[in-house]
Amino acid sequence: MEATVPDERPSAEGPATFREVFDQREFRAVFTAGALSWVGDYVAKAAVTLLVYQQTESVALSAAAFAVSYLPWLLGGPLLAALAERYPYRRVMVACDVIRMALMLLIAIPNLPIPAVLVLIFAATLANPPSQAAKSALIPQILAGDRLVVGLSLNSSIGQAAQVVGYLLGAAVAAIDPGLALLINALTFAASALLVRLGVRDRAPLMTTAHRSHLLRETAQGFQIVFGTPVLRAIAVLVFSAMLFSIVPEGLAAAWANKDAGGDLDAGVAQAVIMVANPVGFILGGLLVSRLFGPARRLALMRPLAVFAPLVLVPALFDPPPLVVALLAALCGFAVAGMLPMANGLFVQALPAAFRARAFGVMATGVQVIQGVAVLVTGLLAERFAIPLVVGVWSAAGVLLMTVAALRWPDQQTVNGTIAAAVAANAESPVSQPDPDGPTSGGAAAGPEPRTGDGRRRHAVT
Repeated sequence: MEATVPDERPSAEGPATFREVFDQREFRAVFTAGALSWVGDYVAKAAVTLLVYQQTESVALSAAAFAVSYLPWLLGGPLLAALAERYPYRRVMVACDVIRMALMLLIAIPNLPIPAVLVLIFAATLANPPSQAAKSALIPQILAGDRLVVGLSLNSSIGQAAQVVGYLLGAAVAAIDPGLALLINALTFAASALLVRLGVRDRAPLMTTAHRSHLLRETAQGFQIVFGTPVLRAIAVLVFSAMLFSIVPEGLAAAWANKDAGGDLDAGVAQAVIMVANPVGFILGGLLVSRLFGPARRLALMRPLAVFAPLVLVPALFDPPPLVVALLAALCGFAVAGMLPMANGLFVQALPAAFRARAFGVMATGVQVIQGVAVLVTGLLAERFAIPLVVGVWSAAGVLLMTVAALRWPDQQTVNGTIAAAVAANAESPVSQPDPDGPTSGGAAAGPEPRTGDGRRRHAVT
């Protein structure tokens, strides 16, 4: 039986439009700020990698400069995201942008020692988890109902587009002057901070001083509510499973392209085509599915798309040429993007508002770790077996995993009960205030303790 998701639009006949979403002034500010900082981030990654290589001629050190940006998520993502719950989201986002701007200006100093560059990059990326967690928790306070789902889709799509644009722009500018690329990144953070400060109204933190405990305890509560609530756990399994296989063509692109060196495409061109195919497919899937289908239809498509995503990669077994590999990767990205916004929208509705930043930290860290593990494991397997065989079998296992996840999806009563419990928890909050331009519900805070799917309080994890 299909679960139903409450829709707060005046009419549930069709999907929310992009115009309806962008009519929200605060969302325009957050969306534009996010696009700028994302482009700047990818410009900086390309620039720093080249800068380190130019100074050291070491592939290992240049790779370390690229990889260090992921360490904060792996080492303390949930903890840093929990920190964002304690303060107003606007203040967290602005402070993180200002900190990253200042650190990027330091990295741009000519002839800075490489160890100092790596330390500064790590320090700058420590601001990513709290900033992104605050943004994730803020958007549901701005958008409601199907507008939220479409807004999340737009946000995901612009993130993928920023990756493509940022890498291309970063490589082009860094080839001329890596320092200039870092200055561009600093400017994007400055613009992002200004947009959020002027375009987003101030809100009280959802976690009041009275609700605070130890930061580690608050972080543990984020894990507990995600994996201890059946509906949230089911969504987490679906999202993590999608990340487990969709990243593989991108991660193995270099080896896959050079395997066919001497073919119709230059190896470098083949690698680029394979790497950008998944983000391009993701952009198209996010925009088209959210625009063409209404809320009920998207919900019905969520699990079939989840199974379809790994299924389209199984033909890799037949060792297709790079262009066909790119097409398969694009179709996979399309399916994942069609599924994720609806899953994210349901996740937000089933989650008490006071846990949004912490839950985002758990999910984002899981995505980072799982993608890294997937690329590492398939890379090791590709040392012993042919890449097409590895990708095809890995994807076939993904089909089985997604099928099991789809079949074990919670029933309608459980989904509706979890959403009702979250709404009730939000209503109990003393800081619950409806936004005049945004949602009329769902943006309030919950109490300090997570609840079970049937609304009973669950003891906090220490």
